[in-house]
Amino acid sequence: MTVDEDASAADRAGELGQILRYWGGNLHHCALEPGDGSAVYDSRYQEVGAWRVDAS
Repeated sequence: MTVDEDASAADRAGELGQILRYWGGNLHHCALEPGDGSAVYDSRYQEVGAWRVDAS
């Protein structure tokens, strides 16, 4: 995930918290099987990363 280095620590933490709450709340929609994954977007709908499930 890329963060805005010019933003305050509180703003960066708040944005990350929002991203994690959104995705954490929606994970029940995902199969969470190897190969599953998705892009991760911030509150401005800009892609900031991705997650995926790898086989163990």
